[in-house]
Amino acid sequence: MAGGSANMLSLDEISARLEIQQLLAEYSTAIDSGRFDDLDELFTDDAYVDLSATGGAHGPYGEVKSWLVPTLSGMAAYAHHVSNTDLRLAGETATGRTLCLNPLLLDAETKAVYLICFWYDDEFAKTSDGWRFRRRTQVKCIDKLL
Repeated sequence: MAGGSANMLSLDEISARLEIQQLLAEYSTAIDSGRFDDLDELFTDDAYVDLSATGGAHGPYGEVKSWLVPTLSGMAAYAHHVSNTDLRLAGETATGRTLCLNPLLLDAETKAVYLICFWYDDEFAKTSDGWRFRRRTQVKCIDKLL
């Protein structure tokens, strides 16, 4: 429901929500498939990314991508499972919080799995090319070596 109200969603709101859900899926799919250049189409030119809650980089999107590629490429396996997205639309902008469960196989020989659970707090902007991330911030819930 839009903004927590009991009103019916307009077609524009439904469209925006579906487009943002697709954006979230495209982000996870690009990372989990190792297609890091696909991420370039998902962010605004001035986007800021903060992955520091889970030990990652923070800064302008391009700088964080430069850190992300070699970091994830060195891991044996990983996956992003995202759900429970709560979107708040405000015209050409939106905010959202999405839960992410991210198991990482750190070493194929020992089969040690590190599980990170965090929220993505996002700010979105509607551009001429569709909805894009303007800001993406991780907020850690739990992490545990399994």
